[in-house]
Amino acid sequence: MNNALPILLIVDDDPLIRETLQLSLAAEFDVRVAENRASAIGQLREMPDRPQLALVDLGLPPTPHRPDEGFHLIAELLAHSPDIKILVLSGQNEESNARHARTLGACDFVAKPCSPDKIRKLLRDALLAQQGEQRSRRQEEALLGIVGHSPAVQAMRSQIALYAATPFPVLIEGESGSGKELVAAALRVLGPNSKAPHVVFNCAAVSPSLIESALFGHSKGAFTGANTAQAGFFEEAGNGTLFLDEIGELPLELQAKLLRVLENGEYQRVGESAMRKSSARIIAATNRDLRGEVRAGCFRTDLYHRLNVFTIQVPPLRDMGADKMLLLNHFRDFYASQSASAPFCLDAAAIQLWERYGFPGNTRELRNIVIRLATKYPGRTVAAEQLEAELDLGQIAASDHIPGATDDPRKLAMDTLLQQPNFSLDKLLQEQGSYYIDAAIKLAGGNVSEAAKLLGLHRTTLYSRMEALQKHQAVQNTAGES
Repeated sequence: MNNALPILLIVDDDPLIRETLQLSLAAEFDVRVAENRASAIGQLREMPDRPQLALVDLGLPPTPHRPDEGFHLIAELLAHSPDIKILVLSGQNEESNARHARTLGACDFVAKPCSPDKIRKLLRDALLAQQGEQRSRRQEEALLGIVGHSPAVQAMRSQIALYAATPFPVLIEGESGSGKELVAAALRVLGPNSKAPHVVFNCAAVSPSLIESALFGHSKGAFTGANTAQAGFFEEAGNGTLFLDEIGELPLELQAKLLRVLENGEYQRVGESAMRKSSARIIAATNRDLRGEVRAGCFRTDLYHRLNVFTIQVPPLRDMGADKMLLLNHFRDFYASQSASAPFCLDAAAIQLWERYGFPGNTRELRNIVIRLATKYPGRTVAAEQLEAELDLGQIAASDHIPGATDDPRKLAMDTLLQQPNFSLDKLLQEQGSYYIDAAIKLAGGNVSEAAKLLGLHRTTLYSRMEALQKHQAVQNTAGES
């Protein structure tokens, strides 16, 4: 295996497709394959290097006839590896599925069947775009690189400048795709130790059983497979910065150990009794409501307050007004320069559509839309109809009207009981619950944590209810077939 090759993760439940693509792409990519979402995430957590690319089928077990598993996988891949470029290859090629996949952060959608040559070209293009973004991010970090003039962005810039000079922890809160990692980089660049190490640890990207060793290190023989002693991220950070991304995913049992480091700088390697000291500054980020997690007993109150010395809210793109156009111009000019092509422009109707769009995937989604437009329409004017094909149009309109919402609920209940002799309250509650869960998942762009917040539930409770609904639906389908 050539480790210099970019890593490509292929997730498809069809073994013939997996084998065919693996053989045809192996010359240019280090190909890893998985047959379902659990296997893909398990492999991702065990990989020493994150994959640059993923090729994902939407229809995965246990519901291969529906796109839900594929949508969840897109969100999880991006949570584990925010820079990954995801290409969706699926037989479920309804336009609504394609749009929603792009909203979640997929860079493109290709309907099956598709020739390996075409897939190879799309993967090459995605890799080139990723490499350009990484070069741009390094340049942007050196210049702070936060684009926008809206009041929310200006307030955020002021907070960054104020907090960067302090040694205290900073908690960065914001939705998925909003640019929290760029804020963390800006805090480091503007801080007094800008030349010191800046180490990034994604709490969602590592198996919970391995997080302690990853953060604090381990001694030789501390557990099976620990053949040598290993330093952790705290040691690697030295007197620099340790950026703990997705801090809300840190298991409860490790939160107390992180709290001790924050309070007195002390920690122990796994398998050692000797205390070590850390002088690293902690910056944490989350897309979850940690206050809600504290109330639910899933996040320690004392740790929350230690992390929350300073808080920076990264605004969602829908609240940034004219900055949507600034970001469009910024990314459009960048990708035109990268590809040595003329930039596209939007006609008047397309500009209105752009300004009305909610961008549920935030800056990540906007950037991917710009990449597709730059690829399809170099040097051309993009019409509203062409732009519509790249958007999840359900994010433009206001919330749908709920029939009967203004009626007397007692009267509605009595009418229902009188008109339905075989009425079942359990069935009604299950149906209503499924509607609200589906709506929340859609509004949250497939992010289960965000959907749980919309529903007022804890994330694990929502997972349980989703599994129960899936089992109920499977029973209903079986009964219908018989």
